[in-house]
Amino acid sequence: MCVSSTVAAQDRSDRQLQAGAAASIITPPLGELIVGGWTPRPATHIHDELYARCLVLDDGQSRVAIVVADNVGILRSVLDEAKRMASERSGLPVERILVASTHTHSASTARGTNAYDETAPLDSYQTFLAQRIADGIQRAVNNLEPAQVGWGAGSLPDQVFNRRWFMKPGTDLTNPFGGTDKVRMNPGVGNPNLLKPAGPTDPEIAFLAVRSSEGRPIALLANYSLHYVGGVPSGHISADYFGLFAKRMSLLLGVEEQDPPFVAMMSNGTSGNINNINFAGGQKELPHYGRMSVVANQVAAEVFRALQEIDYHDSVPLTMVQRELTLATRRPTEQMVARARDILARPKDAPQGHPRERIYAERILQIMETPPRVDIVLQALRIGELAITAIPFEVFVEIGLELKEQSSFPTTFTVSLANGSNGYLPTVPHHGLGGYETWLGTNRFEVEAAPKIVATLLSMLEPLK
Repeated sequence: MCVSSTVAAQDRSDRQLQAGAAASIITPPLGELIVGGWTPRPATHIHDELYARCLVLDDGQSRVAIVVADNVGILRSVLDEAKRMASERSGLPVERILVASTHTHSASTARGTNAYDETAPLDSYQTFLAQRIADGIQRAVNNLEPAQVGWGAGSLPDQVFNRRWFMKPGTDLTNPFGGTDKVRMNPGVGNPNLLKPAGPTDPEIAFLAVRSSEGRPIALLANYSLHYVGGVPSGHISADYFGLFAKRMSLLLGVEEQDPPFVAMMSNGTSGNINNINFAGGQKELPHYGRMSVVANQVAAEVFRALQEIDYHDSVPLTMVQRELTLATRRPTEQMVARARDILARPKDAPQGHPRERIYAERILQIMETPPRVDIVLQALRIGELAITAIPFEVFVEIGLELKEQSSFPTTFTVSLANGSNGYLPTVPHHGLGGYETWLGTNRFEVEAAPKIVATLLSMLEPLK
């Protein structure tokens, strides 16, 4: 058994890696609802196109696809359909396809009318999105050629801030359920009641670089634990800093007019409690799109710098594993349900104890109709000495840091909102603090979900080493 495993590993190391990339436009028509704020609004202008950016790698035995799509969060049902179509066309097993959302807040919804309902038929945009993701994967397969890969990491601490804060005693921390939290999300810049951030940040920008055997850039997959930047006018469609980063990398590498096109993609790391706002103050006010341009340019510059220091390999271990994990969902109490019904029975303009209590009352009643247990998809991918984990939540930064610390690989990063969109994934201690990301309706999975996911992913990574 050991001899066979060793021979198989040697055989893999002798094979020439192949890679191909492509980008499919997934921009919706004007008039589609933009989500990301409390109230969806129709799109009136397209500032920049949205894309599903695709990379396919093949070592002669294993073939994997990675897709990063400009959307706030795509339901598993949509991604399962995209993977089914891509698999039928290309022969790629569905369990070797990773599709993640960037979490731009200026794109149309791919969650349908009820984000908790995965059984509803796909609507027109969801159908279009699944088709275009499948198209991109097939086009990337069509572009396969002998290739080399390298990996590395840079650091940019100045653009990431923990958005959950402890506040001074006496600060109003009521929540939509009539209770009191211990922390506040987005407490306001320069708020005199700020005490200290409720957690760390992760400044690392990890990346995978792919080039042809002759040295022509093919693709670059980066990962930064920054939620999104924003600063977009109402009604504008934009890929946020994720899209601007892709353009900037093409410019820095001098490949804007290359054929086949170079594809840069920025995946969302563990940024569930991280954003680009320095609540302690001192940030300069910038016009629309100004701040995201600054962030994109600085992230791209740091990746470009780190690119000069990496080694490339034309044959590497390439392995991807997938596992489904069953998690319990949180159920509203009888008191919560009664309170929600009472709130919704009042006139819409009636005084509220919390500005969001009506929204969360609606969500409580929706959650009552959801199943008590849900299967989620987890993936682990090895590319040489780089490990990538994929989680279908907006993952808290502490979880990503723990996976990096516990991983046996030199470089590890986590892609959030991958293969589904299930709301926030706080740690157990953060559940105890409360706050927006833990509210039932923003988070709907068991309190122990995070440690179960971390343990599962670490067990998946270990055999890949």
